[in-house]
Amino acid sequence: MKLTLPKIYPITDPRLTKLSHAAQVSKLIEGGAEFIQLRDKYAAPKEFYDDAYLAIEIARKNAVKIIINDRVDIALALQADGVHLGQDDLPPEKAREILGENAIIGFSTHNLKQAIKAVRLPLDYLAIGPVFATTTKENPDETIGIEGVQKVRAAIGDFPLVAIGGITAENFREVFKSGADSVAVIKSILVPPGKIAENFKALTDFCRND
Repeated sequence: MKLTLPKIYPITDPRLTKLSHAAQVSKLIEGGAEFIQLRDKYAAPKEFYDDAYLAIEIARKNAVKIIINDRVDIALALQADGVHLGQDDLPPEKAREILGENAIIGFSTHNLKQAIKAVRLPLDYLAIGPVFATTTKENPDETIGIEGVQKVRAAIGDFPLVAIGGITAENFREVFKSGADSVAVIKSILVPPGKIAENFKALTDFCRND
């Protein structure tokens, strides 16, 4: 069954917000989020596990899906809804074997060649980016621009597609017009941390009114 992605796909970032994943999830849910990725490139495995455990408890009480970035082991241990993998992570085929058929598995791609290859893997969605310059990732890949998203959409048909990288309230509309089903947003939602719920709600309201 084809995955229906949310229009706005929020991703947590403890370094950016100085808040736990659990606190960010609470605020995102307050704003109406139903599908959230927990991403932590710096925490020790035990620290990430403990924080993700609390975040998933909150999410389950609110029927919200949680995707774990990179860490298949933590996704399995916590019975998260799925995992999002990068090019250097465990291969999607192995993640599928470990997590089972019902897990949601997403995969990051950074160019047309990677995207075409990815749609043959056991995935539920793929991400393409960075679309624009981003400051939330160290050593980001080269930006692909709107034209890059258009090329990927043309090549992969109706496969679920998330665009990521430098997406803001000012540019997300053109990203949708280029063919993305969903836009992953970090900084424009999480900063300032005290307005996470309002920022998320504002973006989703813009989507509904377009």
